[in-house]
Amino acid sequence: MAEYVFLQAANGLVTGLIFALAAAGLTIIFSVLKIVNFGHGVLYMMGGYAGYYAIHLLGVPPMAAVLAAMAATFLLGVLFERLMLTPLYTNKVDRKDEYAIIVTFGLFMLLENLGIVVFGPFNKRPPSFVEGGLHVGLLTITYDRLVAAAFAALLLAALALFMQRSSLGQALDAVSQSRDAAAIIGINPHRMYAIAFGLGSALAGGAGALIAPIFSLSPTMGDLPSVQAFVIVVLGGMGSVPGSIVGGILLGVVEGLGVGLYPDPNRALAYSNAFGALLLILTLLIRPTGLFGRPHLRME
Repeated sequence: MAEYVFLQAANGLVTGLIFALAAAGLTIIFSVLKIVNFGHGVLYMMGGYAGYYAIHLLGVPPMAAVLAAMAATFLLGVLFERLMLTPLYTNKVDRKDEYAIIVTFGLFMLLENLGIVVFGPFNKRPPSFVEGGLHVGLLTITYDRLVAAAFAALLLAALALFMQRSSLGQALDAVSQSRDAAAIIGINPHRMYAIAFGLGSALAGGAGALIAPIFSLSPTMGDLPSVQAFVIVVLGGMGSVPGSIVGGILLGVVEGLGVGLYPDPNRALAYSNAFGALLLILTLLIRPTGLFGRPHLRME
């Protein structure tokens, strides 16, 4: 029993780190642009397929394919922001919040249905990062999960350093606090918007490429992670990158432990999302702004 609980907690930690990576991207977009990106899940899906085709068409090694997927989704995110979101920064749109919802939800509908046409309805699976697994008693944790968790943790650490130590990260933070004040000191907010959306898209794409060898690829693979990312963002505090990292890890571990400790193992997996929802409810009852939340303004 103890080994089973440990395995579920370890699996929860792996998925939590990967979902935290996607949620951190969603947080950056929300923090800087002041919009909720309803197309975040399909960027996760596009990253998975970008990594898959980088391996099979270009011969890129599986680990390097994750970086290739991040680069591809970064460019896709910047292109979408430049083409579709620039009206938000002008007086051409009166109802900016509603426009952002419609446009990003349109991105979700377009790419998911396009994925069915282009990639096909059947699941695909890229090769493993590392074959085999780590044996713990009678249970096994695959090396794919361990490698994906380590890579996600490394990317999250790099993101935290980038946001805190680099001039570009500090510029993004300045725009997230006040676009006008940032412009006064010489920061171009429109440039930061494109970088923020591209960076958030790259993190989602990297998460999709990391999870692909563990499970599989399908055009609808981003639906559940998209919901999980929204839960993590609210749990950690909307606009807080450290909060999204902590929230993702916490959500994954709680869901894993909930599955491991539930009395009926046959039904435990069906209730995994319920454990996460319960964690969110309890957190918001105690701290309505989330773990590291701070006040944010609407789109100016």
